[in-house]
Amino acid sequence: MTASPSFVWPPSLWAATAQPGPVLATLEGDISADVVVIGAGFTGLSTAIHLREMGHEVAVLEAAEPGWGASGRNNGQVIPTLAGHDPSAMVKRHGEAGERFNAVLRDSAQYLFDLVRKYDIPAEAEQAGWVQPVHSPGRFKLAEKRVKEWSAIGAPVELLDRAATTAMLGSEAWFGGFWNRTGGHINPLALARGLAEVALKLGATIHARSPATAMAHQNGRWVVNTAKGSVTARALVLATNAYTDEFESGLAPEVAGEVIPVLSWQMATTPISDNIAKTIIPGRQAMSDTHRELYFARWDARDRLVTGGAAVFPGSGGANLRPPIAERLKRLWPQLGEVTFDYVWSGYIGMTPDDLLKPQVPGYPRIHRLGPEGYGWTGCNGRAVALSISLGRELAKATQGTAIETLGLPLSEPKAQPFRSIVRKIAPFALPLYRRLDAAEI
Repeated sequence: MTASPSFVWPPSLWAATAQPGPVLATLEGDISADVVVIGAGFTGLSTAIHLREMGHEVAVLEAAEPGWGASGRNNGQVIPTLAGHDPSAMVKRHGEAGERFNAVLRDSAQYLFDLVRKYDIPAEAEQAGWVQPVHSPGRFKLAEKRVKEWSAIGAPVELLDRAATTAMLGSEAWFGGFWNRTGGHINPLALARGLAEVALKLGATIHARSPATAMAHQNGRWVVNTAKGSVTARALVLATNAYTDEFESGLAPEVAGEVIPVLSWQMATTPISDNIAKTIIPGRQAMSDTHRELYFARWDARDRLVTGGAAVFPGSGGANLRPPIAERLKRLWPQLGEVTFDYVWSGYIGMTPDDLLKPQVPGYPRIHRLGPEGYGWTGCNGRAVALSISLGRELAKATQGTAIETLGLPLSEPKAQPFRSIVRKIAPFALPLYRRLDAAEI
């Protein structure tokens, strides 16, 4: 089957290499289902799969095509942790619900790879592990803390000294770190399209190019409208994250208002020769370090290093990022020599900061009950690939009456970000602060 032709994909490595997505119809007319899911990214598609596995009717509405948003644009690292918050922080914030969430997060990478294997999804999945090296000697205490906390709840983590980190990454740039054996990386768009195919084969209905324009609970049922139709359902899952108001500003303003979409740039090098590639992250782990201006890299299936970066003024198509990120890669791995990029693309990360005066502190994910048998979440904060698949399972269970007290869903009320439109525009200007804080720790 060929991908539906009416939507322009970002010029990403993933769009160039993923298998075609399913041909999907737009929604025309009024239909009904047991559960309506808004958004065909990782969370929405996972929810649909788990609902069908339980035997429940589900209709998915996608504004563009499956994986068109963050699910198909990210770096593809499968990381079973949050950005900046360890298990004790979730327990302090949410109590027993935080403990259940920690268990879901702990197992999320393993669950993703198991699901890929179960349905034989062609997602270029490599469960080689995920490593977080520390960028300064002082940050080694952070690695020790994280290993201690995650080990205490049964995660397969291991502390790495400087020698072990150098051997694992093929670089002397870092001062130690830790790794989790269950992590790894995937082709994210291939995963999204594969999940869509699985959902369809299991009997789900997916309508593409059908942005939801309104959602409301009326007369005991959820009604979701599109330009040419509607879905009426007993239960609802909102799975739109950073793209909640991208197509319709009034869809879920209380949810959209709490998330700040921040542009993230991804970049893929030209293929690296085998004799050089085997000296750089030779075990093919996913890597993202402790810089606030995050340094990250992983191999793809064609021996390209897939990395990325940020800039206050990225330039057209990220042109201004090419020279500094090339220099960064050469600094980390001098054996690379000259670095050129075949692909540069971008997409939104859903950030949910708790204190706008401290932009260097990552936010927590926000999970909500939106009304009777209605649920949703936002706030990936850059760590949603693994988590979203497991949250889809938890959200599916919630819509079917499983007690919230048994699920890894720490619920909270939506809380809009003050001055959101202004903060969204000035968010890139936090980059100099990140760099200053990173340098102060060296």
